[in-house]
Amino acid sequence: MGKEIVKIIFVIIFSVFYRVQIIGRENIPKEGAAILCSNHISELDMFFIGYRMKRLVRYMAKEELFKNPILAFIIRKLGAFPVKRGKGDVGAIKTSLKLLSEGHIVGIFPEGTRKKKAQKTNKEIKVKAGAALLAQKSQAPILPVLINGNYRLFSKVKVIFGKPFTLDLDKNKKYTNSELLLESEKIMKKVYSLLEE
Repeated sequence: MGKEIVKIIFVIIFSVFYRVQIIGRENIPKEGAAILCSNHISELDMFFIGYRMKRLVRYMAKEELFKNPILAFIIRKLGAFPVKRGKGDVGAIKTSLKLLSEGHIVGIFPEGTRKKKAQKTNKEIKVKAGAALLAQKSQAPILPVLINGNYRLFSKVKVIFGKPFTLDLDKNKKYTNSELLLESEKIMKKVYSLLEE
């Protein structure tokens, strides 16, 4: 079963059980590398984001998800690859940079963990440095995406694609972890600002 069939199945399921509203689809780059950065509400996020996207998003997904053979098969078909959370997975970073160099869209959740709902930008945002590091090393644009909804059956889920932007980071400079965290925080503020537009 190929990724097209898997995707069709999810499109049918989501169309029946959810009211998905996609906003800003015109902001998705038609070609070339991009780092898709989104808030993280549920394990279903990657499916909702890719619901109507023509391009495949290559997601970093926590390695625990790959321990279930059926789930591993599905998410691999949808472009995911494993990452060890909280351990600075160098392998996952290298894989991401390789994919970006090949012109793929790589998806990452900069906060590194799930939050039940989208928040306003004036609240504290806890992030990981990975998103900023990828942006620095690849110099790829960032595609901000906001998911807003509770994922209850037959509820409305809104997926908003913002305009791509870049971070002013020197590819060859050695940044501290604190500096990269600040840049990742900027990314998430951009994501959450989509809630207020």
